[in-house]
Amino acid sequence: MPALNDVLAALDALWPPERAEQWDAVGTVCGDPDAEVTRVLFAVDPVQEVADEAVDLGADLLITHHPLYLRGTTTVAASTFKGRVVHTLIKHDIALHVAHTNADTADPGVSDALAGALDLRIVAPLVPDATDPEGRRGLGRICELDRPETLRQFAQRAAARLPATAQGIRAAGDPDRHVRRVAVSGGSGDSLFDAVRAAGVDAFLTADLRHHPSSEARERSDLALLDAAHWATEWPWTEQAAAQLDEISDRHGWGLRTHVSRIVTDPWTAHAAAPAVPRPTP
Repeated sequence: MPALNDVLAALDALWPPERAEQWDAVGTVCGDPDAEVTRVLFAVDPVQEVADEAVDLGADLLITHHPLYLRGTTTVAASTFKGRVVHTLIKHDIALHVAHTNADTADPGVSDALAGALDLRIVAPLVPDATDPEGRRGLGRICELDRPETLRQFAQRAAARLPATAQGIRAAGDPDRHVRRVAVSGGSGDSLFDAVRAAGVDAFLTADLRHHPSSEARERSDLALLDAAHWATEWPWTEQAAAQLDEISDRHGWGLRTHVSRIVTDPWTAHAAAPAVPRPTP
């Protein structure tokens, strides 16, 4: 079986830490480099419930998309919820490794997995990585549907193919308008509106769309918007990443056993829909 250091080298080749944003916190949070790894769990969020799942599974390594300590800390005391996660993992000899923005822009990356879940054909990165001579890496993806669908149908497609959450899928635009060329970006995407407009797409599917950027985007063009839960747009990456590690394990004869957490760590737990969409009073 491989040592943790061997597995981490393979992960860094998939998602080089130097390609992460400067503000990000990627890499290994805890773990003995010489410890043997036999079982790996992938998840979006390094929360306590996921740490407990790793313990129950007998995992040696937990790989998450979101960092545990994004802005640093001065304590890992178990009296704090993040410190408790660290104590749980170390107590049970479980390493924690994070691939965040370095996985967002990878080839394949988070948005490739999102496009795959929606059965979209990828055309190009939405925001290409200038350091990639092949032009395949970058943030977000420009995609096409095999045939046009109404915005209503495309929203239903997203709701059916992405993991279920309390939020579901919100859409902005004429529900009967046809869309074929779409942009997708896993995670928070309303900072990408300039690139989306420049791409000339019919619709943009992402997460965490805020009121003012979305309102301005709609005022400036007839771009349709689809807003999914942050966790739901990034969860498909965990299956893609597990498959990538499986391939590496097979190539090296490691015999790793990989698992994907299906715990819904989206923070929202309920949704109460209005009887009908309110319309302005004349």
